[in-house]
Amino acid sequence: MVFSENERWALVDSISSQVIKSGTYTQRVGDILGELTVKPLTGIPVALGVLYAFWSVFGSFAGALCTDGFFVKFFDNYFLPWLQSSWPDPNSILYFLFVGDPTATNCFEAFGVLSSGLFVAIGVVLPAVFIFYLMMALLEDSGYLPRLAVLVDTFLHKIGLHGYAIVPTILGLGCNVPAVTATRILETKKQRFMMMTLIAIFIPCGAQLGVMLEVIPESVGYVMLFLIIGYFVFGYVLSKIVPGENPEILIDVPPYHMPQRSNVFKKLKMRTGGFLLNAVPFVLFGVLVVNVMYLVGFIQWLSDILAPLFVNWFGLPKETAGPLVSAFLRKDLAVAQLSVIEMTQYQMISAIVLISIYFPCVATFVVMLKEGWKELLAAVAVLLSVAFIYGGIIHAIGIILGVA
Repeated sequence: MVFSENERWALVDSISSQVIKSGTYTQRVGDILGELTVKPLTGIPVALGVLYAFWSVFGSFAGALCTDGFFVKFFDNYFLPWLQSSWPDPNSILYFLFVGDPTATNCFEAFGVLSSGLFVAIGVVLPAVFIFYLMMALLEDSGYLPRLAVLVDTFLHKIGLHGYAIVPTILGLGCNVPAVTATRILETKKQRFMMMTLIAIFIPCGAQLGVMLEVIPESVGYVMLFLIIGYFVFGYVLSKIVPGENPEILIDVPPYHMPQRSNVFKKLKMRTGGFLLNAVPFVLFGVLVVNVMYLVGFIQWLSDILAPLFVNWFGLPKETAGPLVSAFLRKDLAVAQLSVIEMTQYQMISAIVLISIYFPCVATFVVMLKEGWKELLAAVAVLLSVAFIYGGIIHAIGIILGVA
């Protein structure tokens, strides 16, 4: 059967009259808020306010309330002294591996599997991951996250991405593993590769953020500033050299609504449970492997080999080679290791930025491998180049400012 143009339009009118009901539109408070949060003039201040509140709650709950207020006192005053007095023979290898330094007075300095390993995983990282995923679920279910994607669409187009790239970016601040998986929502292979690479290099996970808040609370802002600048600068470079398309997309923005408690709880349970299953064993295993490498002299050998690069190019003590090696297992663990190395404030900032951009943790590495070995090799080549170039630039900035 062949329809003329008029007949086709008549059929459209007939169907639409049966399925569409028209009425009078009444603008509600939620509609007004929805418009205000996507328009740049009002949306950007709101976004900055939301991110500031996000960060304030994150720091206050994870750092001040949970870690400093409870876990530091528990682990340093009760658990560590009990462990040191209960474990036999402080001069044995097993004591070194599982308890650490017998003269340490806090769990950060002890660096045993059962002292620093449990403290970092349970006392520092778990509260950070819990509060991050709770706030993330509230932003998702309230309808704000799609509006944030619309708001940042113009900025992300400058580096070859679109607004939805904000979703894996924010997820990466919790854990890089689901963030790499979330890059599948992007349209083209070019965008997915760029997003995966930028997450692996410039997005510190919640575990790393939690340790940074504990170790260098006064310098976290500088570290994040270096990472944000690197995210956009190297994102722009990648958008120019990686072949492929950057198509436009349409984003469905739902109305604002109150998050459902049961849905938020399910997301929180699933994501926090995933962290406990995947990350905690890696932290404990990472401490064990690093201690073994110290024991057999591998870290010292590596420090001597890499000393010219670390001292002359990055402006760091050669002892930072050890934390950089352990960063492959867990970056939060590596940041904790840096806290016991004597450095200036700028060297500490440089070292933590370098750990962030140097290599993804092994869990992220495995997920990237699932996306394709060619993409993984290309991403590794990019991140090694970025670490070398950006690390040198940060050192040069420090020399120019007279703080390196």
